[in-house]
Amino acid sequence: MHRMNSYVTENLRNVCLLGHGDTGKTSLAEAMLFNAGASDRMGKVAEGNTTTDFDPEEVRRRISINVAMAPFEWKDAKVNLIDTPGYFDFVGEVMQGVRVADSAVIVVPAKGGGTVGTEKSWSYAVKMGIPRMFYVSKMDEENADFGAVLDGLRQRFGVSVTPMQIPIVEGERYVGFADVLTKKAYRFNKDKAEAAPMPEQVAARVDEAHEGLKEVIAGSDEALMDKFFSEEPFTDDETLSGIRKALLDGSLVPVYCGCGAANLSVRELMDAVVDYMPSPDGMGDVKAEKVGSGEAVALKADPDAPLSALVFKTVADQFVGKITIFRVFSGTMKADTLVYNPTTEKAEKLAQLFVMRGKKQINVDKLIAGDIGGVAKLQNTTTNDTLCSQATQVTLAKIEFPEANLTMAVEPRTKEDEDKINASLQRVAEEDPTFRTTINPETKQTLIHGIGEQHLDVAINKIKSKFGVSVNLIDAKVPYRETIKKKVKVEGKHKKQSGGRGQYGHVWIEFERGEAEELTFQETVFGGSVPRQYFPAVEKGLNECINKGVLAGYPVVNLKATLVDGSYHDVDSSEMAFKIAASLAYKKGLAMAGPVLLEPIAHIEVVIPDDNMGEIIGDLNKRRGRILGMNPQDGGLQQVVAELPLAETFKYATDLRSMTQGRGSFISYFERYEEAPPMVAQKIIDDARKTMSDDEDED
Repeated sequence: MHRMNSYVTENLRNVCLLGHGDTGKTSLAEAMLFNAGASDRMGKVAEGNTTTDFDPEEVRRRISINVAMAPFEWKDAKVNLIDTPGYFDFVGEVMQGVRVADSAVIVVPAKGGGTVGTEKSWSYAVKMGIPRMFYVSKMDEENADFGAVLDGLRQRFGVSVTPMQIPIVEGERYVGFADVLTKKAYRFNKDKAEAAPMPEQVAARVDEAHEGLKEVIAGSDEALMDKFFSEEPFTDDETLSGIRKALLDGSLVPVYCGCGAANLSVRELMDAVVDYMPSPDGMGDVKAEKVGSGEAVALKADPDAPLSALVFKTVADQFVGKITIFRVFSGTMKADTLVYNPTTEKAEKLAQLFVMRGKKQINVDKLIAGDIGGVAKLQNTTTNDTLCSQATQVTLAKIEFPEANLTMAVEPRTKEDEDKINASLQRVAEEDPTFRTTINPETKQTLIHGIGEQHLDVAINKIKSKFGVSVNLIDAKVPYRETIKKKVKVEGKHKKQSGGRGQYGHVWIEFERGEAEELTFQETVFGGSVPRQYFPAVEKGLNECINKGVLAGYPVVNLKATLVDGSYHDVDSSEMAFKIAASLAYKKGLAMAGPVLLEPIAHIEVVIPDDNMGEIIGDLNKRRGRILGMNPQDGGLQQVVAELPLAETFKYATDLRSMTQGRGSFISYFERYEEAPPMVAQKIIDDARKTMSDDEDED
């Protein structure tokens, strides 16, 4: 593999491949690498040998899971191609790719056309303010329909969507294309496009598209507009700068077509990326903040400017250790130098710098403004950190990751797995900011939180393949509570007088609902019936008991206990005896005081398309949700604010996705406890008692 040449910033292109799952992004990347001579054969997704899908999980599942780099050289430029996953569970990886791209190619299949994934890709690119192109892929498949796909894209995204190629199809076969700009036709000879006569059936469409394109180019400049109206031809330079301007301001979204897997019309897309897409310095100043003051500063995408680089991905490699992947936004990063991390306030020593092509590392001496590369073994740097010089301390805008809101519990399969589970989950979380792991101190469960079921499944397989830890995924336990509704007065007496020293403790306690969550203990003992030195023992006995309620063994909250009376024995009374007496009173008292089960309630905010409103509200009602309000949002969306039992939120992410085809999203947080309805409570109590009796049987 040849070393990468050195490039100047204006000859760099950072292009992100976006689109729904299974639209052909990875195959397109393969064809581009092959055409550029960066690989000597085209890998196939089905065979698990592509450059950008190298993770064992990607090979096994035949889908992209991670954002991956595929740099290549084409027409005197270096293109950093960023291949992203299409499945929604791995949206965090897409966010990483989009943040460091200066443009996007959105891949849409010729059969079926635009989908939710297309919409999401478009909105990510628009949000980041980067120009975009469409590539209609899989043109060689039966029932491929470029016209229908183009119409659908124009309907959905507006008239800026402009064809740059019209496919030539003969007898259902994709045999070539016409170039809209030059009005020339090409036929495929194997995977090369060779000049050919323009077929009659496409000539009229090409003329119409050519006029449309000229109008868009004219719109980028007043002088060109005058030329357009007086029907003067544009020079090549005018055409080129017009297309670039229109792409940058979003008034032109070019559409190309072809097939990545068969390498048809991929070179033309590569030409378009280099000719029309902006270089890093064509995207304007780099926005950053001064460390300390938070003041906005504008940095130039220039190798001589002060250094700023954003870490957008971290890889935990079991052989190399930690690999930190970043984009240099300004200045130059050199191997074997010190850089500063303002987040951790530590200097980091850079070792050998490299660029990544899939898993392959190609060593470089430096990385200039606009380029993307990696370094191994940084101690104190993680995803979203900025690296800069100590002299000019700045931070770059962080990647906004979606909330992880699908929760499952993991249980280790063996004792050995138990010892290693938390460390290995932490390593996965370090690699993937959309994955979180927590331990619930009450249920003692290790919980994992992610975007979807496939996401959590991949995480579990990762800790097995990378760190040798095997776990089972199980439902998360809900931390219920118990309390009482009535006031009762009960006696607790512990008396033992057989052989040796006796034990004697005797109390009367009033139990009632209290204000505070934790136990409120008081005493109104009259005339020393229980000596003062035993009060702490009574309180301690009750505090040990409230961890387990009488209904289902859940912690008891809002309990007020008042020691009102009792008796003692000069010789046989002890702290232990009074502790036991208090616990006897507790068990008897709570059973008589109208014990109830409390369930945790979450506050939830769901954002969905207007069309899904009825179904979503119906579903929330079915889950015992309470709708608190509805707020219209931009872009035909609605926000539904509700309260929902926490038990119903753990897997809500999966159900919401299927109800809204992946368009819906939500956030939730714990609000309060409230009494569970009798039917619900009874089921929880029955389940808990069954678990308790199973545990006792095992003992």
